[in-house]
Amino acid sequence: MVEFDDVVSAVEAMTTPEHHPALHHFDGITDTARLGVDRVLDLQIATARALEPAVLGVVRNRLTVDVPAVIEGDYLTPAAAAAAIREGRAAGRRVRAVFLHEGDPDRITANYAAREPASGEQRHRAEVSAAYSHWLADQAARHGLPVVECRPWDGLAGRVERALGQDGPTMSDPGRRLGP
Repeated sequence: MVEFDDVVSAVEAMTTPEHHPALHHFDGITDTARLGVDRVLDLQIATARALEPAVLGVVRNRLTVDVPAVIEGDYLTPAAAAAAIREGRAAGRRVRAVFLHEGDPDRITANYAAREPASGEQRHRAEVSAAYSHWLADQAARHGLPVVECRPWDGLAGRVERALGQDGPTMSDPGRRLGP
């Protein structure tokens, strides 16, 4: 399991806003709740796009060894996933991708409250997360990648397995969405 958030932290620690401003959009912003949801979403998307070469670097490294891996994280974009699938195919390896979708800010707010009770209600953060999930789902559809609804939790693993199929999604089945 590769948690891409760890890679993001490492890349940010190794760079400066002066040399890699696209990786440091959130530097100096002490409270993103003071920004509008659309502004935070724009910064999130810009950061994710700036990290696409790092995603491909991780995938290229994983393609050199014969050990399965799962790469997960908020900053994985459908564009990077589609590029990784193409690179895997060119290397004679199978790379698959699926995007989980939760677009309900109320559910996300409840999830944050359960996970991080000391942080209080995080409605603004949940609204950003829901908007980002919608963006990811739309982008996945554009790249022909499957999107799986997170709810209900019961059966999620099976829906992911069906979305990936034996050989993974094909580009002829664009934006396949699997719900309950």
